[in-house]
Amino acid sequence: MKRRSFVKGTLSASVAGLAVGAGLIPASLLAEDKKAEEAAAASKDAEATKDAEAKPAGHATSFDSTIVDSAEKSDKIKLKAPDVAENGAVVPVTVDASGLEGVTKIQIIATNNPDAIAGTFNLAEGTVAFASTRIKMGKTGPVIALVTVGDKSFKAQKDVKVTIGGCGG
Repeated sequence: MKRRSFVKGTLSASVAGLAVGAGLIPASLLAEDKKAEEAAAASKDAEATKDAEAKPAGHATSFDSTIVDSAEKSDKIKLKAPDVAENGAVVPVTVDASGLEGVTKIQIIATNNPDAIAGTFNLAEGTVAFASTRIKMGKTGPVIALVTVGDKSFKAQKDVKVTIGGCGG
């Protein structure tokens, strides 16, 4: 439970208890309010679960391994990541695909994460194909840079050992 919610709930309950004790609010009214609050909270939880299950369009969290498998390995993609990440919560990754002409998208994939796609960068025409970010990694595994040029995909891969996992799931 979050601390702020706990404190707010405790204060609300205390004030309500004092008001009922002083005769300012009938106890039956307080019980009706509690039922209404519980129903609203259940509805909110159900909607949050529904929203979490329905990701926005274009927000892919899993990847199609056939696309990665069919992508051509390229030495023109420079993938920089640590050999050993002491903290999987902040793993610096840099992708430099400036050796390729016409790059439209760079994706960073941590294959062993619950949500494998750690980052997607859509590039405008004429943009230098370079991306740098920090990703979370739950456990040791390969990090893949998937670069799209027109209708072709290229990749570079590096294994990263994680000593302390950074994401659950």
